Amino acid sequence: MDTIQQTTHAWGLQSNCQLRFVNFEAHENHISHETKGLSKKHLVVRRGKPFKLTLLFRSQMWNPRNENLVLEVCLGNRSERIPVQFSEEEYRPHSWSANVYPGGLHPESVEVHVCSSVQSSVALHHLLLHLETRQTRRSYSVGDFVLLCNPWLKDDPVYMPMDVQIQEYINSDYGLVYMGTCGSIIRRPWSFGQYEPEVLEACLKLLEVSPQHFKDKDKDYLRRADPVYLSRVICAMVNSNDDMGILEGKWQGGYSDGVSPTEWSGSADILHQWVSSNCRPVRYGQCWVFAAVLCTVMRVLGIPSRVVTVFNAAHDSDANLTIQEFYSSTGEKLNLSKDSVWNFHVWVECWMTRGDLGAEFDGWQVVDPTPQERSAGVFCCGPCPVAAVRERCYDARYDAPFVYASVDADVVRVILRKGREVGREVDTESVGQLIYTKSLYSDTPENLTGTYKGRKRKQPRVTARLMDRAALCSAQSLATDQYYKSSPQETSPGLEVSLSIGGGPSVGENISMRVTVTNRSTSPRLLMEHLSAQLKAFNSNPGRSFWKSHQEVRLQPGEVLTLPHTIPPAEYEAFLAGEDIVNVAVVIKDKRTKERVLAMQEFNISSPQMSVEIEGGDSIQMNKEYTAQVSFVNTFTKALSGAVLTVEGSGLLQGKHRERMLLMPPGEKIEKTVTIVASVAGTKLLMATFSHSSSPTVVFRTFHKVSIMAA
Repeated sequence: MDTIQQTTHAWGLQSNCQLRFVNFEAHENHISHETKGLSKKHLVVRRGKPFKLTLLFRSQMWNPRNENLVLEVCLGNRSERIPVQFSEEEYRPHSWSANVYPGGLHPESVEVHVCSSVQSSVALHHLLLHLETRQTRRSYSVGDFVLLCNPWLKDDPVYMPMDVQIQEYINSDYGLVYMGTCGSIIRRPWSFGQYEPEVLEACLKLLEVSPQHFKDKDKDYLRRADPVYLSRVICAMVNSNDDMGILEGKWQGGYSDGVSPTEWSGSADILHQWVSSNCRPVRYGQCWVFAAVLCTVMRVLGIPSRVVTVFNAAHDSDANLTIQEFYSSTGEKLNLSKDSVWNFHVWVECWMTRGDLGAEFDGWQVVDPTPQERSAGVFCCGPCPVAAVRERCYDARYDAPFVYASVDADVVRVILRKGREVGREVDTESVGQLIYTKSLYSDTPENLTGTYKGRKRKQPRVTARLMDRAALCSAQSLATDQYYKSSPQETSPGLEVSLSIGGGPSVGENISMRVTVTNRSTSPRLLMEHLSAQLKAFNSNPGRSFWKSHQEVRLQPGEVLTLPHTIPPAEYEAFLAGEDIVNVAVVIKDKRTKERVLAMQEFNISSPQMSVEIEGGDSIQMNKEYTAQVSFVNTFTKALSGAVLTVEGSGLLQGKHRERMLLMPPGEKIEKTVTIVASVAGTKLLMATFSHSSSPTVVFRTFHKVSIMAA
């Protein structure tokens, strides 16, 4: 990169001054521009900040009195001519410039400091150099360089004032995805992998194969200066529903023709596979995989980004800000609604100004690449200002009503008997109950709930200048509908029911529950308790009940009765499928009045822990061998047959390494020792999985963070 040879074309009389080569000063520029490690092929710089080129000449030095030196930056069919000038002034980031500062002219070379406009497009640019007199011009094709957004520059729309935030949301190649349920949160490490070879090139390729680029290449290049435009294009391209996107989603059935979403631990492998397959979609992704890959691409391109998890995220298919759920009179959840509440949903927040909306909407923007609903005809969502969600500005571009419903919709739970409604409750609190992201330089979560959710019943704001009359009426209708549906509902007078889960149950342990019934009336009650437990995936309605309980209960006036229940492992292990969540619901029926009251809980069944120990600790040096030992102890009360322990790690190990045990008695340990070597600095993940033929659908998985230091 530092000594790229030139091709030349000359017109008119040739000058004695000839360019020998251009030193792109990659090492110095990459350090100065915070782009070190992003590419070994190209110079990578940030817009609005000068970078240095050293021009070396053959026999005769360039004489600025006789010849003009002109740089020309080309992008598609557009180009910008930049005369090289002698100057002592500071650069101006609002236009292209090329300056030779005092001391920059040497006997056989000249140092030129090139500064791009802060409004320049994110792309691979081609650089030409011209030596011109009145009669002649000698032109050289110098080479290519990549221009990225610049969050360090105050004039850039992605400017972020605190350096500690930029280090986390641009430079860090490691993150955490929060999964599970509100009461049992799981942390999953993720390697964003922006410093892996060819990842930057894959991100640029993504832009080059977008529908916008195929339709009008020059218009696409021009609009790439805007992070709002970039985020919408990339969001749609991370899924493959409309285009040559990166990932194909799958939420049901098997994954034998691809990779299960739960097996991915980093973005680089996905991007490499997409490029090597000639841009065919990689199978398979779910919300956290889509979001993590989007976060990688945005960080590479210089847009500060973070992965965010919404617990109890609503999918409002009919856009009425209300989610309907249906239960049988015996507590079984029914698959009758197109709406759904996912136990968790993962999207990305990107930092940028919103010149199209106004300064009040600057800052974090929701960008959701999981293909759920179309936005302007395309499967993408956002960028939607978080501030617009909090203030309920439904008209703010883009997709504010959908995002608002995801974090703050009401849930109406309806009890049905023989197709007729016999009870209902309105839950105004559970959706968006917790919103998490990784904290700055810490593996602890940062709670973002307050940034999304203001006072629940705040009147929605409507900004008439941003919407037509139909949209205005629609927003007002939504507001009226919201107030009507959120009014207090009639329940059984004086009867209260709650359901609690004891501790955090693990696989192989009893599930302990308590139903608490309070009779606040002055009359005794004869009640019927119906309890049902179902398994479900995080983003779907449950299947058939695997456990039920029914009993008659008598309750005196003012009495509080606690009803304990236990589900032994034998009742659920045969149905468990790895990442499943348990839905438990109780319906209490007053046998005299026929009134019914519902309570429900959803929770994870935690996996047993695996041990991962690396020789010398979790920080290792590049190109040096280390020993890693992975082990699993059978904590169950029964022997496990066909036990398999598998260890793998992209950038640390070649292939999968397995240890097998035909019969694993209680208390027995299975372990595997592997040798790891890393060739690239950054963060890698060692993944271990344990499975056994006694319950072949159950797979326990753990991820271990490894930091690689340059030698």
